[in-house]
Amino acid sequence: MPLINYGVLAARVVESKREAGNSTPHYQIHVRDDGGTDYRIAVNVRSQGTPPNLLYVAIDDFHHPLTQLLPPTGSGWHPEPSRPGTASLDFIRGNLFDPATMRVLPPDVPGLDNDLEDLLDHYVQRAIADQSIGLYVFGQRWPTDAGDKVFGFHPGNGVHDIHMNQGNDAGHAGDDGVWQDGGLLLHVAPENRWVAIFLAFQSQAWHTDDTTGHALAPTRPTTPHQEPVRISAALVNPLAPATGTVTVVNTSAAPINLQGWHLTDQQNLLPLPDTELQPGASTTLPVANGFRLGEDGGVITLLDPAGLKVHGVAYTGKQASAPGQTLTF
Repeated sequence: MPLINYGVLAARVVESKREAGNSTPHYQIHVRDDGGTDYRIAVNVRSQGTPPNLLYVAIDDFHHPLTQLLPPTGSGWHPEPSRPGTASLDFIRGNLFDPATMRVLPPDVPGLDNDLEDLLDHYVQRAIADQSIGLYVFGQRWPTDAGDKVFGFHPGNGVHDIHMNQGNDAGHAGDDGVWQDGGLLLHVAPENRWVAIFLAFQSQAWHTDDTTGHALAPTRPTTPHQEPVRISAALVNPLAPATGTVTVVNTSAAPINLQGWHLTDQQNLLPLPDTELQPGASTTLPVANGFRLGEDGGVITLLDPAGLKVHGVAYTGKQASAPGQTLTF
């Protein structure tokens, strides 16, 4: 069944601890909210499955409408419903990042800045030193117990599943769901900047059922890769009486027939023209059929004839604030 106690924790970092030498090491983070409640954040850095090393992406200047929905820094635990339009994460449907940018890192190897724990430590240590930096943790909260086994605070309390939580293999398919992925966001308040870190297991699929989150039988590779047709631009806030538009481009070396392809804003579908798009060519579609380009931020997703996501983008209200300006992705 999907995660039961899914949500987001807004807190500040107190300390951290690296683990090594076991089959499923974690990078452990001790955080505390502004009400004085302590939590342990258990971040997987190695998988029990094959291949064992995790995929990661770290975005040092993260722009997404999600950040407009988050609770105040340090405000504690907030349960979130697993649906769009909330502060819930979905790596596939939320267009948080391009999966093709994910890379593989081992959990812990000798040397500097060459493993996943080093990467996490880079951001966490800065947050420890500067308490104006707020940490947002997305995942599943575990029940209170007698005391924390890593950091020793009482009562025990924490969040885990800080990774993609859909498209799992058969042994872990019971954890599948949509709009319940894990992740870490840091708000660097002095710079008014967001940092995002997202993790996934290499065994997870990148095409999943829209209801269950279970892996779909692939019609093409399910691992992150560059797609041939991509959303390249959008006119979100047009000058009257113009209409908003979305532009898609064929980046491949072969013509692609767009019959049956659609754009979606998570609620409405906009069909692409029934035409053959030549290599390097683009087509621009005026929005219609209720398709919405929100001036307060939004996401745009490209679907192939099978209804599978091919590409997706997101933009914030700030990016859309200039009338008549075309956003490029």
